[in-house]
Parts: sequence; C-alpha cells; structure tokens
Amino acid sequence: MLTVKEAIEKRRSIRKFKPDPVPDEVITELLDAARLAPSGCNAQPWRFKIVKDKETKLKLAEAAHNQRFVAEAPVVLVCCADIKGYLDRTVSTIQDLGRIGAIEDRIVKIILDRTEKMRSMTLSELGARVAFNVAIAVEHIVLRALDFGLGTCWVKLLQEQMIKDIFGWDENLHVVALLPLGYPDESPPPRKRLSIEDILIE
Repeated sequence: MLTVKEAIEKRRSIRKFKPDPVPDEVITELLDAARLAPSGCNAQPWRFKIVKDKETKLKLAEAAHNQRFVAEAPVVLVCCADIKGYLDRTVSTIQDLGRIGAIEDRIVKIILDRTEKMRSMTLSELGARVAFNVAIAVEHIVLRALDFGLGTCWVKLLQEQMIKDIFGWDENLHVVALLPLGYPDESPPPRKRLSIEDILIE
C-alpha cells in the first residue's frame, strides 16, 4: 500500500484503460474513501452514480464533448452535488454544534444567515459553491484508487444538462465531474510543476 505522499507523486491522468473489469468490492472501497472526506458543516453533499454499461458510457462520452476515452473506461463515476441536502444538512449540523457549545453563537448566526441567502441563488451559483466539497471527496477516490493499481482522470469538460437528461435528474443534483476509472494501459510521464517558490505569495 502506498503512503499518501507516494500516491500524490504517482497519480497521473489516465486516458487509456485495459478492458479488465473493476471488482465491486474495490469500487466500494473507493466510495468509502469519498465518504470520509471533510465538508463544510459536515454537510457531505457528494453523490455518485456508478456506470458500467457500454450504452450509458457512450452517452456520457458524448456529453463530455465526445471524449472517447470516457466510454472506454470499465467504470465511470458521475460525481454530483446534492444541493438541497447540502443546505438542509448545513442548517441542522450548525444548529447541533451551537447547542453543544462547539461553535460560538455568533458564528452559528453567520452561517445560518449565509445559508438562507444561498437558498435564493441560482443553480449555477449554488453548484459552484457546493462543488468544492465534492471535489475533496473525488480526490480521495483518485488517490485511494492507486492502492488497487487503478487509474483515473478528472473530466470537467462536460454538458451538464445532457448528463442529467440521461438519468432523469432534476435541478437538485449538480454534476461536478466525470471520473473514468480502470486499470491503466499507459504510463504518462509527470508533467512540469511549479516550484514551491512559484506558489507562494509575497
């Protein structure tokens, strides 16, 4: 099993996959890693659709501007944010934390006021705010996948409404990303990265 540092260093965006199926128990392990991710007010807004059948994967590839490798992966995880659940759980969790004295009353009020304002936002505004929570959970999957010899690739270039139409989802679900998943059939070299000095702000 890799250390976290090793997983971070080894991770690559994989776009060529072997046809070997990914065992269901491995997928469960990956989802468990996502489940344990942190989120604002412990709202846990991530939701995942597991897609294995060829026909649906082809539709997802089309919705991802015809990126063919999406359909060629043994598994595609459709990574979503539960908008209403995020708002409702934010309220209940922050109220619970306030009752036990874990958070000051003034912070509870700030968060409750902010959450009520969010309820009047458009879906695109809300989706962007909630998506970062889902991104943390997805990255947990990406890194944990390496323990099983699996590769992944974040796919954010997509047509959200097309994906919602495939599954009949309403506006409460915001599609954050597609995550093709499988055993790599390529070994891409590391890409050039900025130095630590480059990412520090003076």
